[in-house]
Amino acid sequence: MTLKGQTALITGSSRGIGKAIAVEFAKNGCNIVLNYAHNEEAATATEKELLKHGVKVLKIQADVSDRGMVKQMVSKAIEQFRHIDILVNNAGIVRPALLKKMSFEEWDAVLNINLGGVFNCSRSLINHMIENGSGRIINIASVYGQTGAFGQCNYAASKWGIIGLTKSLALEAAKHNILVNAVAPGAVDTDIIKGSEKFLESYLDNTPLARLGRPEEIAKIVLFLATDATYTTGAVIPANGGFLV
Repeated sequence: MTLKGQTALITGSSRGIGKAIAVEFAKNGCNIVLNYAHNEEAATATEKELLKHGVKVLKIQADVSDRGMVKQMVSKAIEQFRHIDILVNNAGIVRPALLKKMSFEEWDAVLNINLGGVFNCSRSLINHMIENGSGRIINIASVYGQTGAFGQCNYAASKWGIIGLTKSLALEAAKHNILVNAVAPGAVDTDIIKGSEKFLESYLDNTPLARLGRPEEIAKIVLFLATDATYTTGAVIPANGGFLV
């Protein structure tokens, strides 16, 4: 299947996994709503790269934890493209700390962006997809949404929540021909893990493939869920190098 003529809103798509997904979609003819929170320089560079593939790109700054900003982003996207066919909830942050030292701000920031952002974007687009009679929602969870993670109570809780939300929304949306799935990556070679040598050493020691994932590998799975996975909903696709084996 092709994405030609379709439009995807990808949160946190200026860099990392989100950028890789946007590039993969653009290569397959998909117009992109490129969302970023702060780094306009990175967003502009990604926009230029996407445009090389002959697709349309709408670059929008929006904090996905801010419901007002999300509503405005979705309205602008629908105004320009008339339809949003795919939502990829990718935006996320980490604020590692032991629970006994974790501040309320560190807890709230991670939950509000990682989990609240998925709710805000999905809630803002679900009725549009219902009216169109189809849609794909793909959420980026984590292997730590399937296990615990030392020093990551906030992050693990947010990713467990994403998995629960994915499965519940899949049940609600199926009758409208809307497929809702999640991808659960392990450690991927992006800026988010820079400076985490002890974590990386431990992760690689417990990963059969003994390497980090690449953003492009995650993007290929997301592409599959957006195209050929026509009988898959409520699934959590692992991409962790065998970490859970």
